Amino acid sequence: MPHFFIKSETKSGDKITISDNENYRHIARSLRARAGEKLLLIDENQIQYETIIESISNTEIICNIQKFYLSKRDLDFDLYLAQSPLRSDSQTTIIEKATELGVREIFPVLTDNCAVPKDALNKKVEKWQKIMYEASKQCERAKIPFCNEITDLNTVLNKNFDKILVLAERSTEISLKNYLTQNPIKKGEKILVIIGPEGGFSQKEFDLFKSRNLPLITLGDLILKAETAVIVTLGNIVYEFKG
Repeated sequence: MPHFFIKSETKSGDKITISDNENYRHIARSLRARAGEKLLLIDENQIQYETIIESISNTEIICNIQKFYLSKRDLDFDLYLAQSPLRSDSQTTIIEKATELGVREIFPVLTDNCAVPKDALNKKVEKWQKIMYEASKQCERAKIPFCNEITDLNTVLNKNFDKILVLAERSTEISLKNYLTQNPIKKGEKILVIIGPEGGFSQKEFDLFKSRNLPLITLGDLILKAETAVIVTLGNIVYEFKG
């Protein structure tokens, strides 16, 4: 069932009116939806509406609400990703999969070995946010995650997190599974995952992590590409969460 984000103010009684240009064009023009078809809508309060299209005019779509409820498409803890951006296609994959896996925010971090120049990165944040929006619609996210402006490790580490996990395959202290067994994630906690570029972190960055007593974590004996490491790490964290 197609899934779209709406504002709660568009609801009146048992009907929802869709008249904003983006949703209207997507539903009426791209999908060529017709009266009688079903639409799944969600508002800023995470209320999910199962609806049936009543009518489509030249300016608006009227939907009848069949049922509504609080969406469950969210994690019970706050998951954040600080990641050194890769080149175009690989970074698109990371943005999409991180969104599917429930990340609340992404911090694109300019590391010493980042393969993409800073000037080029600054122009990509808006594009990444659009990718997160579209991915949220496709996987029925309750909330659209946020892509922050380009930043650095010090700035991210100065934010308030309950746990910070640094993935560092070649200089590790503990496996991800063992770390999560010894330090289980609790409901409502804020968890930051840090993943570097293909070239890995510099010695200066390792010194920064050590100065803050952050665990250097491995995913095992295999050396993974950065985009694969993001997917495996986030997937395992979600899986290991006990609630």
